[in-house]
Amino acid sequence: MIKLNAVVIGGGMITKQLLLPVLLQEKKNGKISQIIVASRKKITIQRLIEEFPEAEIKGYPQIKDENPYAWKIALEKLQNPGIVIIATPDDLHAEMTLFAIEKGFDVIVQKPLCLTVKDAGKILESSRKKGVYVFTDFHKRHDLSLRAVQYKYKKGEMGEALCCHAWHEQRREIPLKYFRNWCERSSPLEYLGTHYIDMFYFVTGLKPVKIIAKGQKKLLVSLGINAFDSSQVFITWSNGAVEYLQTSWILPEKNPCLSNQGFQITCTEGEFRADNADRNSNFSTTKDGYEIFNPYFFKPYLDWNKPDTDQYLGYGADSVIQAINDCLRINEETNNLDKNQAFEKRVQMISEFEKTRPLPNQAIISTAVIEAGKMSMIKDGAPVFLDENLIPHYE
Repeated sequence: MIKLNAVVIGGGMITKQLLLPVLLQEKKNGKISQIIVASRKKITIQRLIEEFPEAEIKGYPQIKDENPYAWKIALEKLQNPGIVIIATPDDLHAEMTLFAIEKGFDVIVQKPLCLTVKDAGKILESSRKKGVYVFTDFHKRHDLSLRAVQYKYKKGEMGEALCCHAWHEQRREIPLKYFRNWCERSSPLEYLGTHYIDMFYFVTGLKPVKIIAKGQKKLLVSLGINAFDSSQVFITWSNGAVEYLQTSWILPEKNPCLSNQGFQITCTEGEFRADNADRNSNFSTTKDGYEIFNPYFFKPYLDWNKPDTDQYLGYGADSVIQAINDCLRINEETNNLDKNQAFEKRVQMISEFEKTRPLPNQAIISTAVIEAGKMSMIKDGAPVFLDENLIPHYE
């Protein structure tokens, strides 16, 4: 059986809390061989090695205490069949994804794919030319409460989309603690809003045509960080439907869950609403106080067969595992073919995956909206239009 070698670029919150537990679990399941992690700082690698001894992580940088290009060294060391998992600040995604494609490695990139339509177009063109699988981790597609509305919509039970309200807000620890070094280069729209932009597209298949956005800077600037606290975006879709998207990352530290989030859509034949934070499964403990607990995202449970072992389950893992399984399938079905036949088979398989996965042809949708949204915010709510190629422009 083929096993994948994996490079994870980035040693921060997502890598520690989600990606390494998933990769370690899939290594035990016989799907992953070597795990390499690349970060800017050597001390980050050392801490991950100590926390995940079973993963047998090989990390970069190994010599210098800090090296912003350690990820390139890691990719030079990666052996096929290999996958590159990108979990870095949003503005670094494009360069790293394009580099990995040129090296011929399949890619899993944390959302958003990138920040501009121009870069998304480059990634789409390059990945198709090279026959490389590039998957954006829109894990909300795997939340069954949201897959349910997509099912009923596609079956015609909901009618046609009219309007939508989505919200995604997180505690202030995100910009103040985890992303302090780069949150000025992003915003809650780009980091959080991208999920529910993709969700509207995932449900309806419609394309965005007009964006109006506003953003506020009050709390973070008072703390010396020149970043948006919050944003509100009106997205007009190709059938005239309007989505109102509300984001922020400055909720109080004592908010009982990391994220307040939900999705509501009104259609001609039905309506759907879901609180994607409060799943009516809550704890109150001496250690953590009151906690709104989401058992469906990514949580450890006792393994049925090895009760002394944690088993991580949830849609946060399902999304990454789907991409790993796709890459395994591609490599298995091309393993015994000559170079030309393998390339043709890869292109054929990826073309099929483009219909059902957040590959660049789909991920470009949310990128177009966040780029247009940022343009509108900078101009204090000026309308931004998207042409047939999703290129944003002012009127």
